[in-house]
Amino acid sequence: MRQVRAEEYAEFAAARAGHLYRSACLLTAGDTHLAEDLVQETLGRIYVRWGRVSRVANPAGYAQTVLTRTFLAHKRLRRSGERATDVLPEVAAAGADASLRLTLLDALGRLPAKDRAVVVLRYWEDRSVQETADVLNVSSSAVRTRSVRALGRLRDLLGEDIAAYSRP
Repeated sequence: MRQVRAEEYAEFAAARAGHLYRSACLLTAGDTHLAEDLVQETLGRIYVRWGRVSRVANPAGYAQTVLTRTFLAHKRLRRSGERATDVLPEVAAAGADASLRLTLLDALGRLPAKDRAVVVLRYWEDRSVQETADVLNVSSSAVRTRSVRALGRLRDLLGEDIAAYSRP
């Protein structure tokens, strides 16, 4: 029985890891190392409770909820994870949308953590207001308020002519 559950979990983790990683990258505003840590912690938490998680109606949604809550818990910590170093960071790869991606990630990074979580859940994950409220343990009106505030802040940061960012 344990072997079957372990195999089911391994299948689930392999199928969802990429999607969770992309969501975590957006939540962390492009910090890929932190995103990897969040995904690893999320999958670890799910593994511990896999017997119950495998019986819920939507294990993928549950995993996304755990990821978002793990991210918000990480943002509440008062310690700094940054360390001084004399090594320069990796250079971004050149690509057709590299500047757009960097601009959007920078703008997302300037939003407060909860506003960023609302934007990612509502517009990247395409979740409803109620689903987003359930994930964040807030009311649906709080989600709508944060959505309006976050989108307004993004417009301020990016300017009204967002189409200019998508031109080569």
